[in-house]
Amino acid sequence: MRCPLCETVNPPGADACTKCLAALTSLDGPLAQGPLEANLLTTPVSVLEPRPPVTVPATGTLGDAIRQMIDVRVGAVLVTGPGGDLVGILTERDFLTKVAGVAGYDRLPVSQFMTLGPETVEPTDALAVALGKMDAGGYRHLPVVRDGKPVGVISVRDVLRYLTTLGSEM
Repeated sequence: MRCPLCETVNPPGADACTKCLAALTSLDGPLAQGPLEANLLTTPVSVLEPRPPVTVPATGTLGDAIRQMIDVRVGAVLVTGPGGDLVGILTERDFLTKVAGVAGYDRLPVSQFMTLGPETVEPTDALAVALGKMDAGGYRHLPVVRDGKPVGVISVRDVLRYLTTLGSEM
C-alpha cells in the first residue's frame, strides 16, 4: 500500500506508514455496496439503545446469576471485577453446555463457568462492527463498554428490530 502523503510503499495491512507514520487504516476501510451497507457502516451501536447491563460480580454464584437472568428476563449477565470492569459473560447457552447436570451448581462461582474476556463494542462503533463480531463468534449477546466498564448489552433481536424498521424506510 502506498502512503498518500510521502508515497512510501508499505506492506499490505500496515496500520501506519513506515516512513512518515501517517495512518493508513482508513484506506483499508470497506466500501458500501448500497444504502443498507452504507447505513450499517456509518450508524453507531448507540442507535440500538442498548439496554442497561445486568451484572454479577466474578465472586458471585451461579445461583445469583440465574436468579438475575430470570428476574430481569435476559439471556446473559455481564461479569464484573472488583473495579467494575467487564471480565466475562455468562449466557443461557453457558448454562446448557457447561452447567447442566452439575450437582450443586447454584453454589458454584460464576468465574468457573463464564466466558472470560468477551468480545465487546463501544457505543460509537459502527453497527457493521457489532454484526461482524456477532457473526464471527456466533454470539447472540454483545456487551457494550466504555472505558472497560459495561454500559449496555445488545442482542441479535435488537439488530433485527433495527433492520426491520430500516427496511421500511428504504
